[in-house]
Amino acid sequence: MHLGKIQQQVECTSEEAATYKKDIKQLLDDKNAVIVAHYYTDPLIQELAEETGGLVSDSLEMARFGNSHTASTLVVAGVKFMGETAKILTPEKTVLMPTLEATCSLDIGCPVEDFSNFCDQYPDRTVVVYANTSAAVKARADWVVTSSIALDVVDYLDACGKKILWAPDKYLGSYIQKKTGADMLLWDGSCIVHEEFKFQGIARLKKIYPDAALLVHPESPEAIVEIADVVGSTSQLIKASGVLPNKQMIVATDVGIFYKMQQACPGKELIIAPTAGEGATCRSCASCPWMGMNDLKNLMESLKFNHNEISVEKNISRKAMASLQRMLDFHKQQL
Repeated sequence: MHLGKIQQQVECTSEEAATYKKDIKQLLDDKNAVIVAHYYTDPLIQELAEETGGLVSDSLEMARFGNSHTASTLVVAGVKFMGETAKILTPEKTVLMPTLEATCSLDIGCPVEDFSNFCDQYPDRTVVVYANTSAAVKARADWVVTSSIALDVVDYLDACGKKILWAPDKYLGSYIQKKTGADMLLWDGSCIVHEEFKFQGIARLKKIYPDAALLVHPESPEAIVEIADVVGSTSQLIKASGVLPNKQMIVATDVGIFYKMQQACPGKELIIAPTAGEGATCRSCASCPWMGMNDLKNLMESLKFNHNEISVEKNISRKAMASLQRMLDFHKQQL
């Protein structure tokens, strides 16, 4: 799989960070803009989003927030599919991103031409795609889901007698298939961060911390999911960290989640799950390189110069909106 060029985030000093934050706050006011940031972005960005009335959340809540907020400009700190989703749901708003280079291995691994050909081979199946896909793939789908709602949607479709074609994450798809018993045909895709969590390393870590709870994202390999105390989306894992009685948590997802998790469970020890085997130079590389491309400097420049504006072709946007709206309507019915 070709993952493209990944830029390295440039660390800034505390003085530089303070200057960037001051400038960004002024630009947000001047441009009637709000920051919508994912849990996996730099804690400095998450902190700034909270300080300025924006949102730090998972992709489902990011989509809902941007759709309902009164701001005329959304600054989406995350990866490109999140910006595209925001633009599809709010075509009248300006959607900016700190960088357009930030993508996702699940998105890259599911090109629309190949995916459409795959779907055409199984016309009797309902096409359900994960949010971590391009606007064009969403336009080809019947439903879009996030990890926080995928299980419920598939369970509902299965109860309706639907056979499902699922893409792109095979681990999340397999987890849902086992939980629901649904007839699911899975695309072969994976997340480069979650796929790297190692069973042996986690098993050893659990022996060192026998009282720790293991929190796992369902994009992880099956062997790790099977030994987890909690399996869930980013928002579900954060909630669990605050509810569980354990004083220590082994966390198998992107380390960026620690910013909000520490707020949910102050005083508890958070331990990142290992992603490397014996002799590896990186014991835990649990950080999405594309999420790391968002920083205060390029966020400020995006706002100042209207750089990295997201656009989605109208026909694709219209079709993708239908599959996204099914997810939002379904979520609303559950509330």
